[in-house]
Amino acid sequence: MKNNSFLYSAKGICTAAFLSLNTIVYAQKTADISTISEKTLNTILEKNRAYYTQGKVADYIPELGKMDAKAIAFSVVDKNGKVFNSGDVSKKFTMQSISKIISLMVAVNEKGEAHIFDKMGYFGSDKPFNHFSNLETTGKPLNPMMNAGAILTTSLISGDGEKPFLKILDMVRYITKNQTIEYNKSVYESEKATGHRNRGMFYIMKNSGLISGNEDQLDNYFKQCSIELTAEDLAKIGYFFANQCVRFDGDAAYKNADMAKLVESQMLTAGMYEFSGEYSRTVGLPSKSGVGGGITVSVPGKIGIGVFSPSLDQHGNSLAGYHMILDLAKQYGLSIF
Repeated sequence: MKNNSFLYSAKGICTAAFLSLNTIVYAQKTADISTISEKTLNTILEKNRAYYTQGKVADYIPELGKMDAKAIAFSVVDKNGKVFNSGDVSKKFTMQSISKIISLMVAVNEKGEAHIFDKMGYFGSDKPFNHFSNLETTGKPLNPMMNAGAILTTSLISGDGEKPFLKILDMVRYITKNQTIEYNKSVYESEKATGHRNRGMFYIMKNSGLISGNEDQLDNYFKQCSIELTAEDLAKIGYFFANQCVRFDGDAAYKNADMAKLVESQMLTAGMYEFSGEYSRTVGLPSKSGVGGGITVSVPGKIGIGVFSPSLDQHGNSLAGYHMILDLAKQYGLSIF
């Protein structure tokens, strides 16, 4: 009996050792995140450059349709705040829906999370970004990442005229440490002229009492979507939320772990629209896309990623951008799952 017990114990120890060894070997399959370099980014970018041929530049906003489909950029800000760039890193593009995470932060900082989410949900969605969703039934947007929720979020920021927009712009400038960032007036005018669907959402929410102001509030939303920046700026935004709202240079003026969790959770559940569920499975990182071709990514507690390629898939997400992020996440085991 004692011999049997010994054999069982020995077998258990061997099994445990085997499993531990397998775990170590598996862990070694992913590269050390500290080895990320511009060479890494160049390799991944060139591998995925051709994906632009499978998508389409957004043209429902006429000015966006003028973007060069071949343009591509890849940027990472590492844990120490060092920036690595590849591709057309000086190419500017508009934030579009990526601005929604900034307006959410500004609104919650001012009014508190309970006040903002009393008027909308935390839900994910299986509908496109510009879907009316449940506005006609409950009157409330599903989340602040869809257009309806983002329009409402911006309307809740205090101030007359364009003051709410200027608060969003100032926050983008602060996070990126780039005071030259402005909004593209031609894109703004184009969005305003063609934004009838967004206008419909605005008036449904006004009718239900969620919005009390006039179309100046909608203009602020059009302006925030028209803010122009680069892939590097997006990487810095990703870093900011990945590191408890501490800027890439260590400035902790807005440090707030709870705010970072709120924004990152919304990015994870709704940041890629109806593709968010599949994206969580494949990439597994809080991310926010925009139809201008950009995606910002937060790797919690670690790095920020920014990509740009204006050719979009059927969901409105950058095709080459998605594949660059996917390859980086796989190579370095970045998924939070």
